[in-house]
Amino acid sequence: MISEPPLPADLRALFVDAADAGRSLSVPLPPGRPVVPEEEGGERPAFWLGDGPAPAGLWPRLRAEHARSGLWPLLLDSLDDEDEEYRPWGNGEVLPGDMSSPGEHDPDALLAHWWTWNTSEAAEDTLTPAERAAVTAPFGRTWPGLAPAPPVGADPDRIVDGLAEHLLAGHPSLRLGLVAAERGADAVTVAGWTGPMNHVGDTAEVSAVLRSWEERFGARVVGVGFATLVLSVAAPPRTRESALAIAAEHFAFCPDNVWQGQAPHTLAAYAERLVDDHSWTFWWD
Repeated sequence: MISEPPLPADLRALFVDAADAGRSLSVPLPPGRPVVPEEEGGERPAFWLGDGPAPAGLWPRLRAEHARSGLWPLLLDSLDDEDEEYRPWGNGEVLPGDMSSPGEHDPDALLAHWWTWNTSEAAEDTLTPAERAAVTAPFGRTWPGLAPAPPVGADPDRIVDGLAEHLLAGHPSLRLGLVAAERGADAVTVAGWTGPMNHVGDTAEVSAVLRSWEERFGARVVGVGFATLVLSVAAPPRTRESALAIAAEHFAFCPDNVWQGQAPHTLAAYAERLVDDHSWTFWWD
């Protein structure tokens, strides 16, 4: 029986239980390095970062080995194309020590809380009450609750692998990241990503919602930028009605998708764009 190659030392260092010899990885990696958070003064790295653009075809192979390696792959983007430090990844501008655990948070309660805030005058004081109500019609300020899970969709692995290759084809400068996370939803918390900081200070709360989307919609985390997040979706909404319920969750989760996204800036218009869409993108200002 041929044994799989154990993780090299720089990847074992990503795990709290670094002495565990049971993890393995048979996929050769390009040159890269573990990244230590710059502000926490620790020695344990938060993630592994490739030194250059991620090779085509590598992401799906690493995703397929996640069960053995314990490493979730990410396609990482920088603040801008001219950023020599490749912020926030290259310079360790992350805060894993500031995050709680995703399992400590209830996604419905989080989304309800964010919805209440995002529909308040304090969140968007340039709008009149009537204009704010129009943005989130037909729900107004009343949180509609979690959207029901749709019928089983496509294979989540096939959809996420395809999206990863599509992202690389359109943006070949993306770098590969590897995070010691049990599931993709948790990878952004383990890495200490602070992209939604202006709306959510604890990224574990983001991961709690992502866990729920993994379970209900077959969503998978694939791309993460300075303040952007890209998910694949195996079971997207098929009707306008179901899309509207999911759009409410998106507005609570990331209101800038509606407020600063494609016009018209209403939940109904945003929902139209979710129908049969196998990728969800979020951007926090």
